[in-house]
Amino acid sequence: MSVSKPPPPPSTSHLAIPTSSASTPSSSASSPSVTPNSNTLPPPSPVKISMQEHFAINVCPGPILPIPQISDFFPRFHDYPCTPPPPREKKILKEETFNGETGGGYKDGEKRGDNDGDREEVFDSDDDDTYLGTLEFSLLFDQDNNCLHCTIHKAKGLKAMDSNGLADPYVKLHLLPGASKANKLRTKTLKNTLNPVWNETLVYHGITAADMTTKTLRLCVCDMDRLGRNEFIGEVRVALKKLKEGESKRYNMGLERIAQNKETNNQLVEQGALVAEEERGRILVSLCYNTEKGCLLVGIIRCAHLAAMDSNGYSDPFVKIILQPDMGKKSKYKTTVKKKTLNPEFNEEFSYEVSLDHLAKKTLEISVWDYDLGMSNDFIGGVELGINASGQRLRHWFECLKNKGKKVEYWHTLTQQGAPSSDKPD
Repeated sequence: MSVSKPPPPPSTSHLAIPTSSASTPSSSASSPSVTPNSNTLPPPSPVKISMQEHFAINVCPGPILPIPQISDFFPRFHDYPCTPPPPREKKILKEETFNGETGGGYKDGEKRGDNDGDREEVFDSDDDDTYLGTLEFSLLFDQDNNCLHCTIHKAKGLKAMDSNGLADPYVKLHLLPGASKANKLRTKTLKNTLNPVWNETLVYHGITAADMTTKTLRLCVCDMDRLGRNEFIGEVRVALKKLKEGESKRYNMGLERIAQNKETNNQLVEQGALVAEEERGRILVSLCYNTEKGCLLVGIIRCAHLAAMDSNGYSDPFVKIILQPDMGKKSKYKTTVKKKTLNPEFNEEFSYEVSLDHLAKKTLEISVWDYDLGMSNDFIGGVELGINASGQRLRHWFECLKNKGKKVEYWHTLTQQGAPSSDKPD
């Protein structure tokens, strides 16, 4: 005579409570005797397990861990009091998950930042101990020509950024404070290498001795991604005040991820705003009075670090020059328009037929404009050279009158106050 087990009582919980296989013998003894042919009781039910345990057994190869449910985060929805499950330990993932190489991964609290096309400055919080590589470059300041030569030689041991364990690196340069497209230079991109060799020289024009005492050169190594946004690898910074004039200095520095705090960013923004209010760029002008032809030769060579006037972050600049008092149509000249640039190179020369005595009483107005098709052109900045000028502008004018037949070149700062007095945008 067999004895069947009574069905378990209904559970009030939302989960099925498994029936213990070790039932007390008293319960089985106290149950009434049932003959094999009796149909009064239902057949014995199998032992039940929760869906939670079922999936945990089939999925997890190791010890069964509690699976968090939505109700675990909202205790007030439980029909019975329970304690929330313990937090799961976050395992350290290998870098292979993200960039194809093995090694240390992202620990707890780290964030994998989004890539940005130009800025690429989202950093990992615990990346101080990660080796990013080294950058070798040299700097030379030519004070006679107001140029800063930056030669990017090579990088070594860069961090792999692509899934193939390599990178497509390039270097971009900025002058701080006031980093913008106007003072951005970049090298060519080298494909599939962690030890790129560029040997490429980039030149900043219009750099004065005063700039060398206040500016800092920032060199960023980035990985180009055609399908997505470019990724930041690391950067180095060099204070230009440590660089001696005419001396080429070679650097070999380790790349870092410099996280700027808000105070530093605010200071840079404030300094950049002050610079933007004072100047709108710079222009290189040459003056020469030709005694044989009895004319003034004005050369518009190039501009540097112009203010961006278009929505794409660039300008379409051209230069207008006027010799005042107005001499009619012969006193107005205009250069060609250079498309989508903040550092245009013109190399154009214009002549004014005027005697030396009359020239000393005149004023040369130079203005830079942004060309807009079908709309009025935007004024970028201007400068006036003449007897009523001051500082370097007056010195340039005097040297032209004093050194007849000699070409005198000077860099001048464009300001909003240098707008032409009798000219309208066209």
